[in-house]
Amino acid sequence: MTQWEYETLRPPRGSTKKEAIDPKAQLNDLGGEGWELVSTVEYVGGGTKYFVFKRPVEEDSHEQ
Repeated sequence: MTQWEYETLRPPRGSTKKEAIDPKAQLNDLGGEGWELVSTVEYVGGGTKYFVFKRPVEEDSHEQ
């Protein structure tokens, strides 16, 4: 059975506290490390609070 580990990324925000900065570089970095975007967590009033990623746990990894 595949075990998963999870990572979150908070989108960078400009001075207006809105998603004013493109997170493409951070997303590409995580993708290069094997992370896959699976969901977003949004604010009640709109806007993304977190991106949620997952990847399979490596068998020799001892992280919990």
